[in-house]
Amino acid sequence: MKKILAENIWSDILKIRDKSPLVHNITNYVAMNNTANALLSIGASPVMAHAEEEVEDMVNIADALVINIGTLSKKWIIAMEKAMLQAKKKNKPIILDPVGAGATIYRNKTIQQLLSKVLPSVIRGNASEIKSMVLEDAKTKGVDSIDTSDSAVEAAQYLCKIYNCVVSVSGKTDFVLDKNNIVKIYNGANIMSKVTAMGCTASALTGAFAAINSSAFQASINAMIVMGIAGEIAAKQSKGPGTLQINFLDTLYNIKKTDIEKYLKAEYVENKNVILSN
Repeated sequence: MKKILAENIWSDILKIRDKSPLVHNITNYVAMNNTANALLSIGASPVMAHAEEEVEDMVNIADALVINIGTLSKKWIIAMEKAMLQAKKKNKPIILDPVGAGATIYRNKTIQQLLSKVLPSVIRGNASEIKSMVLEDAKTKGVDSIDTSDSAVEAAQYLCKIYNCVVSVSGKTDFVLDKNNIVKIYNGANIMSKVTAMGCTASALTGAFAAINSSAFQASINAMIVMGIAGEIAAKQSKGPGTLQINFLDTLYNIKKTDIEKYLKAEYVENKNVILSN
């Protein structure tokens, strides 16, 4: 499995570098610079456009849409809806990052409002965010997870089922699920949690991989593995969070097939039946 997966990941990286897919991000103020630079480093082309007057036109020329609800406003929510509806119409992949789900009622209602309009290709969040989308008593500490990723697997399975999409859960161990499969990814470094917008970057990279891979499941796996490996390599070269940000971007830019083969740590596991009920 490892050799085949490494080949698939490297093939997708080469496609991104060759095609430079345009990834349209409606994302938060904190994450814009970080995610734009990460997309450029991997070889994609980022655009950060949130004006409701232009998002439909931007979706038309983009190869993927990433919706990140980190810094909400009424106008941005309108723009998100319009962009998602246009992406669905044009059959473009949609990545939804429910940043801070569970922190406020307004945030939770916004997520449900968006999901009532359009079903995304991928929902990508941390454990607390994923659990908060299913369990009313689940809480989030700001935008940080207070839960371990394995505790969110059951909720992720449920979301896969009711929204017919891929769910990507980030944490010390990353999980990527569809209705029939689960992949556990062990790459990454603890210090990554000390750098802002790393989760948002994972969503943006998922958009880049989804732009060139028709399988949202495989694109999500590849993105999370590359994210983890780049963080792992960067952490070895860094003295703290500040240098990690620089080294992470440099690693994305310079990542080689041999790096994928050397560091890749992932496995397929049995996807048991969903226990949660409506």
